[in-house]
Amino acid sequence: MGAIKTDLLVIGAGSGGLSVAAGAAQMGADVTLLEGHKMGGDCLNYGCVPSKALLAAGQAAHAMTTGAAMGITPVAPQVDYAAAKDHVARVIAQIAPVDSQERFEALGVRVIREFGRFTGPRSVQAGTHEITARRIVIATGSSPLVPPIPGLDRVPYLTNETLFDLREKPDHLLIIGGGPIGMEMAQAHVRLGCKVTVIEAAKALGKDDPELAMIAIDALRGEGVDIVEGAKALAVSGAAGAISVETSAGVFAGSHLLIAVGRRPNIEKLNLDAAGITHNHRGIVVDHRLRSSNRKVYAIGDVAGGLQFTHVAGYQAGLIIREVLFGLPAKARTAHIPWATYTDPEIAHVGLTEHEARQRYGVKLEVARFDYRHNDRAIATDQTRGLIKVMVVNGRPVGASIVGHQAGELIATWSLAIANGVKMSGISAMIAPYPTIAELNKRAAGAYFSPKLFDNLKVKRVVRLVQRWLP
Repeated sequence: MGAIKTDLLVIGAGSGGLSVAAGAAQMGADVTLLEGHKMGGDCLNYGCVPSKALLAAGQAAHAMTTGAAMGITPVAPQVDYAAAKDHVARVIAQIAPVDSQERFEALGVRVIREFGRFTGPRSVQAGTHEITARRIVIATGSSPLVPPIPGLDRVPYLTNETLFDLREKPDHLLIIGGGPIGMEMAQAHVRLGCKVTVIEAAKALGKDDPELAMIAIDALRGEGVDIVEGAKALAVSGAAGAISVETSAGVFAGSHLLIAVGRRPNIEKLNLDAAGITHNHRGIVVDHRLRSSNRKVYAIGDVAGGLQFTHVAGYQAGLIIREVLFGLPAKARTAHIPWATYTDPEIAHVGLTEHEARQRYGVKLEVARFDYRHNDRAIATDQTRGLIKVMVVNGRPVGASIVGHQAGELIATWSLAIANGVKMSGISAMIAPYPTIAELNKRAAGAYFSPKLFDNLKVKRVVRLVQRWLP
């Protein structure tokens, strides 16, 4: 068994772990990286990248069925589902070298393709290696949560880890779970010619602003997705090609079943108790500096039990670099962390929702709203379905929620504003090219000031007074 001593041991080569390893190695630290499965983790291989590639294929098919209002005759697309999956594979392959073992070894990282298991507070066994590290970062991510539905263990089912390997187009895809993953894959598949039923125990897109979520849900239903809410899955039966899901709202039959009810942290292989690391069903318990109960061990990304987004892991990786390499305390914040669901229309959010802001600030809260149907670019491209609203307190945004075309792009402006304390006047002063969807942010800021300027009697009196005295 080989003994290795290292400055920094990173367990997990997903987005967060790779960012820590690359940054630390390039700044001169001795870095060891463990990965027992695929380099790039869930995001590259099973999550963000393949799902957006499949959504793009669905969008290409959907575009052929629209355009009548612009003089383009709709046609039924001829979908080659296997070829669409080839597109997904090519996208992954094109991005993979950035996350590859070869690249990280070239950066000076010692890469060991084994799972890690703690044997003590600062020691980890990985295959034949016993590794001792000054600091350890756990970035093992999460995996699909498979609920204990009776009969599920006897029926073939898909998760996001197996869906993208499927080559035959489902005739009727049943999806248990109406969250972001379930809804994105529902729209992708209905556009690729599948019949789709989403089975949700509570509310579809239940973590989003309900007003905005309903706009997206109505859009999916309009495309043919059957979304059944308040339907708790009670039992699953059948065989490949003929699966039934018994729910509190009835029985639903289909050819394939996708489980998309959430995520669970990847901690089972780590032997955390040997290192004195506190954990629970959500993952590793960390403080505001991302330290575990073992102060030499940090956790970032999904395994740390917070927001489960790739960009959160990347943000936390930057904080870890500051902590581990320079010994400078860094506090993780979440107020400026955006997220997006890539349905069409997209949903994006940052900061407080309207409901959360009203609970926290009461009458101090002002909500600025602006509809896509008043944006000239949206009108020109027939993408007027959507809404932006900004929660404002004392002239500063504390949250923003958007549903509509490019919502995931638009939300970045509000993340920037909240992260840096930019006032609504700063957003209003921004100049966006005309005509662009980006003007929506400026117009939303304008909607905040409009009542103060145009419906204000004092302002009108001042203007009239000035006009009398102007030469």
